Amino acid sequence: MASKKSPPVDWEARLAGISQGKTIMEYGAHRCIFHQGRQADSIFYLRQGRVKLSVISQQGKEAIVATLGSGDFLGEGCLAGQPLRMSTATAVNDCSLYRIEKALMTRMLHQKHEISEMFVAHLLCRNARFEADLVDQLFNSSEKRLARILLRLAHFGKESRAEPVLPGVSQDSLAQMVGTTRSRVSHFMNKFRKLGFIDYSGNDRLIVHSGLLSVVLHD
Repeated sequence: MASKKSPPVDWEARLAGISQGKTIMEYGAHRCIFHQGRQADSIFYLRQGRVKLSVISQQGKEAIVATLGSGDFLGEGCLAGQPLRMSTATAVNDCSLYRIEKALMTRMLHQKHEISEMFVAHLLCRNARFEADLVDQLFNSSEKRLARILLRLAHFGKESRAEPVLPGVSQDSLAQMVGTTRSRVSHFMNKFRKLGFIDYSGNDRLIVHSGLLSVVLHD
């Protein structure tokens, strides 16, 4: 008999009772949460909104390496001894976060066994997602990578359900995530729209339909 899937961890409830060492932070769209190269002295829990992580090379080239949503942690590299931020975190839309001081998070992980177990499980799940992203980048076409990113941004999961993608995600940002040019993204987006896989509602909100799955599943 198949085992039941464990319910998601309510991290907000776990963290709500903490008063010292935790701060509620609010960021508007496009505001920087932390900068690459700055001191890494805290970890963030994303209560609401979406955040992109980007890196800039010494030559000034920028790449988006991940997009995070509600329930994700960011800045956890400080717990592994990283003295400086390895990436820049920017709010895609209005965000609400818990900023947790490194010392507090370290103490909780050492003293509360259930917290450390849940945090490790969270990181393993996210690393698996990043691994899948890397495989996608290495072996799949840019069209398939774009379709996969759109489905994820729309939190697509239920069959025949259409969900809006945040309007703050521009075609330039999508091109960086996919690893291609903006013109190629524009070409595929027009193709997806003509096929009925995506649509636009008011205020240029993008709607992703279940048919887009056929692009991801097609060999």
